[in-house]
Formats: sequence, structure tokens, C-alpha cells
Amino acid sequence: MLVYTLAHRALRQALSRTKQTIDNQLGKPTATPTMRWVFQCFQSIHIGLVDGVQQIINLTQEHQGILQFLGAPCQKYYLLI
Repeated sequence: MLVYTLAHRALRQALSRTKQTIDNQLGKPTATPTMRWVFQCFQSIHIGLVDGVQQIINLTQEHQGILQFLGAPCQKYYLLI
């Protein structure tokens, strides 16, 4: 619950600070997304080995946009940095 709450707070603060939004479940922009929705968005992403190289499968531009608000540790997990 603590991780959920901290991620929720960090995401909303980053969106507020940059005056940006992400799409909610209905495809409408929101600056106050729930972490439940964000976690559900990321359920389709997998790590796979292709020719012995770790790759992220199904990581879209939308996911990358959300990750920019969650910081370097999350981006590193998804092999973006």
C-alpha cells in the first residue's frame, strides 16, 4: 500500500508541476489518474529475450509518456535508460 500511495503521489505531483495530462480509461486527458489505472495499463508489457538480448515487448509511446513522470528508477526497469 505504501508503494502504491507513493507512486500515486509522485505521478500526480509530476503532472501538476509540468501542467500535463495522461489519458484515463475513457481516453480523456486527466491530471489526476489513479495508480490502479496506470498499473492496469502496464500489465501487457513483458520482458523477453530476442537473440539473447533482453527486450521490452508492448511498450508504447503512451507508456513511455507515463514513465517520464515516474522517474529514473521506473524508466531503468523498462530499459529506457
